[in-house]
Amino acid sequence: MRTDALNYAKTHRDDYLNDLKALLSIPSISTQSEHADDVKAAAQWVAERLTAAGMENVQIMPTGGHPAVYGDWLHADNAPTVLIYGHYDVQPVDPINLWKTPPFEPDIRDDYIYARGATDDKGQMFAHVAAVDAMLKSGGKLPVNVKFLLEGEEEVGSKNLERLITSHTDLLAADCALISDSHILSPTQPLAAYGLRGLAILELAVRSADHDLHSGQYGGVVHNPLTALVEILSKMHNENGTVQIPGFYDDVLPVSAEEHALMEKLPDHILEETGAKKLWGEKEFSVHERTGARPTFEIHGIVGGYTGEGSKTVIPAHAFAKLSMRLVPNQDPEKVIRQFTDYVNSIAPDTVDVEVRAFDRVPAVLVDRHDPAIEAMSAAYEASFGNTPLFAREGGSIPVVLMFQQHLGIPVALMGLGLPDDALHAPNERFYLPNFYRGIEASIHFMHEYAE
Repeated sequence: MRTDALNYAKTHRDDYLNDLKALLSIPSISTQSEHADDVKAAAQWVAERLTAAGMENVQIMPTGGHPAVYGDWLHADNAPTVLIYGHYDVQPVDPINLWKTPPFEPDIRDDYIYARGATDDKGQMFAHVAAVDAMLKSGGKLPVNVKFLLEGEEEVGSKNLERLITSHTDLLAADCALISDSHILSPTQPLAAYGLRGLAILELAVRSADHDLHSGQYGGVVHNPLTALVEILSKMHNENGTVQIPGFYDDVLPVSAEEHALMEKLPDHILEETGAKKLWGEKEFSVHERTGARPTFEIHGIVGGYTGEGSKTVIPAHAFAKLSMRLVPNQDPEKVIRQFTDYVNSIAPDTVDVEVRAFDRVPAVLVDRHDPAIEAMSAAYEASFGNTPLFAREGGSIPVVLMFQQHLGIPVALMGLGLPDDALHAPNERFYLPNFYRGIEASIHFMHEYAE
């Protein structure tokens, strides 16, 4: 059964590639209202393709925004159920002038397919649809029960997904989830993420007067809020890059000896990947600890005053900073936000008013590396890519992973298929086609391995 499906997938690669081209041609940009009909068209396309693959009970599920698509095949008696998640919405394409070919006219160059959504996430998501298609077309059945949940709002924060999940827990019940929306290290070296950092997004506002002031008339007697803001932010790190918020590290889960051994196997290409002059941060921790297992505080933007052409000599009435904190297992976002707020209030000069505004909060996620789903993914990677995966804690956040853990109580296997230089969210996004085909094979292997 497994061999027949793998052979079918290989002999039908052109068909699956044409399907992917069709999906990539739909400009399903979820953040732009003028593309709302395109997002619906993509949902309709996905629903029809799931049906054609042999999935049953396929439905387009309305939400408060863009729809999700569900489908299942539940005829594998005494076998576990796999919930496959992905998203069919994409990022905007700006700046359009930097694209070598139109972003919604898929173009193949040197084994890469170029289009918006190629790797994030249409290409990776569709590999699983193709895998199910190959198994059902070649053998008429699947080794496990399969459910698909494919959403259209991932690129706008999945703002309706949690409500959808909590209101359909019976429909979505499964033994594990499988997600391909991340990258591996190289075309032959897979990478399995077993941890994801959490996130707290903040804004710090500073005000000194009720309107902008002439700097010649009031400079030296009214505290410039930009100056006060910079003074506050300068106290967030010490010279070693350690965050100075009292209690910030109290709940951080230490890295185990086993994890240290896993991290030592990972390559370090930070300087080559970024073009940075020199590494920065907590020198007592390794690069991979700092990027996946240590919390951070980042300043993303400072707004205030005049930044147009020429000069305008004013003391602005207020200034703002856009901030975020990446959090690690055991850290409570609400507690950390309170710690930050208390620290700001304690160090802010009494010449200004300060306000902390908190937005998104996402706790960190840690997955048991020895769970059967992770072991099945490891075996699937080795069978399709030729190497066992390296394991890493990822620095980013994927909210759906936590939602599945909290509301469905299931482990999540993050089986990425992209490459680090696929330019997701950027012009000339691409997907390495050999990885697309290996991804189809890996999905077939995963379902058989998990069944066993």
